[in-house]
Amino acid sequence: MLVWTVFIVFILIALALDLGIFNRTPHEIKAKEAAIWTIVWVNCASLFSIFIYFAFKNNWIANPTNLTPSKAVLKYITGYLIELSLSIDNVFIIALIFSSFAIPKKYQHEILFYGVLGAIIFRAFMIIFGVVLINKFSWIIYVFGVFLIITALKMLFSHDEEKDAKNFKIYKWIKKIYPVTASVYNDKFFIKKGGIKFATPLFVALIIIELTDIFFAIDSIPAILAITADPFIVFSSNILAVMGLRSMFFLIVGMLDKFKYINYSLVVILAFVGVKMLISHQIDIPEWLSLGVIVLSLAGGMLASKLYNKEHPTVKDDK
Repeated sequence: MLVWTVFIVFILIALALDLGIFNRTPHEIKAKEAAIWTIVWVNCASLFSIFIYFAFKNNWIANPTNLTPSKAVLKYITGYLIELSLSIDNVFIIALIFSSFAIPKKYQHEILFYGVLGAIIFRAFMIIFGVVLINKFSWIIYVFGVFLIITALKMLFSHDEEKDAKNFKIYKWIKKIYPVTASVYNDKFFIKKGGIKFATPLFVALIIIELTDIFFAIDSIPAILAITADPFIVFSSNILAVMGLRSMFFLIVGMLDKFKYINYSLVVILAFVGVKMLISHQIDIPEWLSLGVIVLSLAGGMLASKLYNKEHPTVKDDK
């Protein structure tokens, strides 16, 4: 219990420092700042693997799945990379939401901060629920496996569809409860005009991002549960990946168009994990193979995108 408490306190302190000190004044996050914080969080996640090793070696934490220290580290790294890779698709949606509601860049970090805070709470409940289900009903892993394969197929055939966040049902639902202003009023989520309370685009964007994260968590949590049912590994790898998502968003949002085929990498990862779940009771796929599939899938998507961009360079207007 002490290890859980220390980890949660660390995350809360990091969040407090983030909004209370480093980003007290709203400002646009430039690529350099985003790169620094991305490196910080990736390093934190990497160093945490050392803690995982000693925690399992010295029995600092309950080990319900009887993992060896080395296997625990491998499962943690695999789970972290799965969550990080699946978060790439989340970046596409967040960029779409900010664009649809014309959210100024200097307020985007604050929205993502509250989005991460909500994501931590929701994912904690989902992880606990998922671990309990798998431990109590072993057959539920087949349900998760089928769900991930269906999600992969849906992503394969629908990723090129154009979307507008203002067509999302949640946006229309919010407008029924609160009138929504057409423009942003500094960093306010609500304002009063003529005695009537209005929601601003910042609040609408926050709610849609929160619900979008829950939707993506429905994919990513079962994917990590395919790697391990150890609650601490699932929770820590998931939360550390989510914490790094904000800085990663500002780092790669400007490069989204360059990764034309990265969605196919996510399709392969989801499909692989789904199949792994379906055959888990018959065939034990080693963690090094799972890790290899994830890394090769992402590398393959990036390489294919680079080759495509090389063969189809952007045509510049010389006028």
